[in-house]
Amino acid sequence: MVSIAPTSTDIPKLEEFAQGLPNICGWENAVRSVVQRNEPVFLPITNIRLEDISAAFAIALHMHQPTIPAGPNGEYIGHLQYMFEHTGEGDNHNAGPFSWCYSRMGEFIPELVANGCNPRVMLDYSGNLLWGLRQMGRHDVIDSLKRITCDPQYYLHVEWLGTMWSHAVVPSTPLPDLKLHIQAWQHYFASIFGWEALARVKGFSPPEMHLPNHPDTLFEFIKALKESGYRWIMVQEHSVETLEGHSLGYKHLPHRLIARNSQGETTSITALIKTQGSDTKLVAQMQPYYEAKTLSKQQMGSVTVPPIVTQIGDGENGGVMMNEFPDGFKRTTYEIAQNNGGKSGTVALNGTEYLELIEAAGCSPDDYPTCQAVQQHKIWQRLDPENVTPEKMAEAIAQLKQEDHQFHVDGSSWTNNLNWVQGYENVVGPMNSLSALFHQKIDPLLGDENLTQQPRYRQALLNNLLTQTSCFRYWGQGMWTDFARSIYERAIEQLNNDF
Repeated sequence: MVSIAPTSTDIPKLEEFAQGLPNICGWENAVRSVVQRNEPVFLPITNIRLEDISAAFAIALHMHQPTIPAGPNGEYIGHLQYMFEHTGEGDNHNAGPFSWCYSRMGEFIPELVANGCNPRVMLDYSGNLLWGLRQMGRHDVIDSLKRITCDPQYYLHVEWLGTMWSHAVVPSTPLPDLKLHIQAWQHYFASIFGWEALARVKGFSPPEMHLPNHPDTLFEFIKALKESGYRWIMVQEHSVETLEGHSLGYKHLPHRLIARNSQGETTSITALIKTQGSDTKLVAQMQPYYEAKTLSKQQMGSVTVPPIVTQIGDGENGGVMMNEFPDGFKRTTYEIAQNNGGKSGTVALNGTEYLELIEAAGCSPDDYPTCQAVQQHKIWQRLDPENVTPEKMAEAIAQLKQEDHQFHVDGSSWTNNLNWVQGYENVVGPMNSLSALFHQKIDPLLGDENLTQQPRYRQALLNNLLTQTSCFRYWGQGMWTDFARSIYERAIEQLNNDF
């Protein structure tokens, strides 16, 4: 199997820890040089020919455990460690099965490949989870993942998706921190799996599939993704609309997500559409495969291409993922392998592989149907994108909120019953205050080339990102908001003492 070109030997190997903290900053230029490489990633090594397939499906497994101040003397530990240490609370008895879920693709992929199959899976692990596994000494889990990530026998079959370091939901994350989360994850991923593995990470999975719909937030988010080397994003079908404000028509082709801001600027990124809701049964029971079997090739531009059914679910959470997914994934992969070794008819593909195949066949992102964040059509019906200003946009949004009780700019996710902002002011308020103080203290010092490698900066960055973890809101009041308050208080103290 041919490998993609190795990264520059001038770039030093990153250590996972620096001064006892996860290596989430300090090598921004090196990260940028690796992720901005433009050559194809999977096209040189794929064993799929586009003309041989009628449809494809892609599944992604989302894995996360938050970091909490619950170790000795309030030290940061991963929640999985807390589960093992408090087995009598809630569903903490699942700590063991969860651990296996985090590592098991390292068993499944080699087994299936050895048996003549052609599996595919996309993995989305938060930075918190990867760090927490290392903290608690679960090197077996990391080694299992390394095998399928770094061994040329297997990495065609496994695509990692980038995400926010600390599982922060994008619409309520302070804008200056969006890129900090994105880069922190890239740093830590490279420190574990190496630069060449990072160079293959081209798709992005936003936590909770939460897409911002405020025009300025969406613009800054997509800008940050593109500056960080990402080529595409996975979005929930209900979080986007056509430019005319309608639901998407055909969801099984890539779209071009358009973002226009209050300054009159426009940017875009390729989007793969995650269909339906967040029910993990769709992944556990391999529904995307069975849906893909009913589809046929579609015309896009001057090219006829196979459609792709894209789905993501929690990789560990719930009985169906813990118990039904292994058999469902293997059974389906063996079934597909009966058709030319899983290389013709309806096949499994990963996102970047699929996009590179259809673009090599002549598709251009300009040919993709366009979409925008949901409810934005109401804003642009009132504003001329060519003559918009921040003041005009603020006025239009204020009017819409008064006139239309269904209108909001809090974003949309796969958990549409949760707003992530309203009712969480006791977390969001301090979170925003901390971020403001972080940038007030640190931004004037960024001219110092070594600042981001200093322990005081790394600690301040870590504290800031940890307060933005969505879990501190998802689980409501009580212990989780207490965790957030504890992190906030030590973060404020450290910023004031060290800067």
